[in-house]
Amino acid sequence: MTLLLQLLLAHLLGDFVLQPSRWVEEKERKTYKSAKLYLHVLIHFALILLITMDLRYLPLAALIAGSHLLIDLAKLQLQTAKNRKTFFILDQVLHLAVIVWAAWWMEPFTIHLTTSQANALLITTTGLVLLTTPVSVIIKLILSKWAPATEIRTDIIETKSLQHAGMMIGYIERILVLIFILNLQWVAIGFLVTAKSVFRFSDLKVGQDRKLTEYILIGTLLSFGIAIVIGVIVNKLLVSGLTGT
Repeated sequence: MTLLLQLLLAHLLGDFVLQPSRWVEEKERKTYKSAKLYLHVLIHFALILLITMDLRYLPLAALIAGSHLLIDLAKLQLQTAKNRKTFFILDQVLHLAVIVWAAWWMEPFTIHLTTSQANALLITTTGLVLLTTPVSVIIKLILSKWAPATEIRTDIIETKSLQHAGMMIGYIERILVLIFILNLQWVAIGFLVTAKSVFRFSDLKVGQDRKLTEYILIGTLLSFGIAIVIGVIVNKLLVSGLTGT
């Protein structure tokens, strides 16, 4: 696994830390004619050798750098403004797949999970998924009783906010609550609630409506409350699963 981690570090440094945005812009503009494309690949090659500090990995570095060049060329040729996000994800998935395969090819490794580890992973994953769309649907269903009374004011606020921003904020805050609970960081949850309240204050100020204030407070408390309950349940299941009680 050491080699795999070294290759991942080289990739992260080469693709993000050591690649300025102007290089990306030039590559997209000139594609295969861009000198920055080949410099970018050369940096990946050098990083692998520098981090591993072993010339035995010279063929491996050449293989990964060569595949990186081919993948980037394909992305630059096929990418458009509309599918840019999709091709970025596909590009990274292909790079990581090559890295994992190359690491396994040089130094075969296996990832073995015990039954308790597999169960813990399943419980945690289920909790994370539950805290996203399912909880959002539940909160929306509960709040639907009061939605008509705040329809006008919420429309005013929503026209000034990013599309689906509220939903994503809810996802992130609930996932953070779960992470904090699993690490027994209850104080951090208090800071998170405080930060959310501070930012929500501007919404309430714009709304100038007591009904809207109550509507937002109910939604916030429901979001945090459900996240805490699910977090406690997940934590209890993990503890009982690991201890066998």
